[in-house]
Amino acid sequence: MSEYVLGHTPYNEEYWQVLAREGEHSRSSAPPARPEIIWRGLGFKAERSEADLPPKDKRWQTAREMMEQKRVLELPVTGYNRGGLLVEWNHLQGFVPVSHLVDFPPYADENERQQALENCKDSILRLRIIEVDVRRKRLVLSERATCSEEAERRDLLQNLQPGDHCRGRVTSLCSFGAFVDLGGLEGLIHISQLSWGRVDHPAEVLSPGQDVEVVVLNVDPERGRIGLSICKAQPDPWASVQDRYFVGQIVEGKITSVVDFGAFAQVEEGIEGLIHVSELAEGNFLHPRNIVQEEQVLALRVINVDSQRRRLGLSLRQVAGFEGGSSQEV
Repeated sequence: MSEYVLGHTPYNEEYWQVLAREGEHSRSSAPPARPEIIWRGLGFKAERSEADLPPKDKRWQTAREMMEQKRVLELPVTGYNRGGLLVEWNHLQGFVPVSHLVDFPPYADENERQQALENCKDSILRLRIIEVDVRRKRLVLSERATCSEEAERRDLLQNLQPGDHCRGRVTSLCSFGAFVDLGGLEGLIHISQLSWGRVDHPAEVLSPGQDVEVVVLNVDPERGRIGLSICKAQPDPWASVQDRYFVGQIVEGKITSVVDFGAFAQVEEGIEGLIHVSELAEGNFLHPRNIVQEEQVLALRVINVDSQRRRLGLSLRQVAGFEGGSSQEV
């Protein structure tokens, strides 16, 4: 029995045999001689070896997850047969039955039908996976299934406003941020909006499948893009920084980066201060790295607090002088 998450019955074996007997037209294969040929060896282009591709079972597992999540995929049409179109996804070949195509001529004769299918080759379709059968290596997709999602997607885009608070699920991470599913619509959290603190890679603070609270920053209905923020859903630590820090206070700070003009130190999540090169040590030294290194935790003196400009001035030199000439490493 095929494995699927659908509201309708999957296609039976006789259906597939009829389709296979009708022949196939694609860039890479001749008409099949036996019914099963249409589904044989799905997932590999001739010019690529199996060693170059993800494990076969992993691809089928991902396909099932995509189906369960009702993800909309944009896929190229690689060929056709009388029953529908062939597409490629994740190096697997999929099939889109004619009955699941939008705007396909319903009363076309044989010539019109073949011409309509031929015209679809090399086009890009928005599809949803509606059946995954690993044993028979069948991947069935539908263009019609995306219609209701598209309507919901448009409504959501129209209703979302900057400042809205939403719940979403992280779908994927990349070097510049994280994508979050808001319920049929995906938004991007830029890496700068993941935390009030410093984040070098999204994987440091998020993982795929994690539920998060986000704030909508901007919405572009025409391009279908949504900007999101996690840090804006939390209190801004700079808003109350002057309630916690004052000039002359000794604080503990972790060196996060060292630059030519000094070093930055984190005193709490989301709050970093600058130790200017003139406040690192007495006397002359070639570079701030001769005094401090990343990851060091030091005792520092607060010398300036400016919440509006989001600046905190720190001094290592003044702590060293206060402690009798030697810096204190915590």
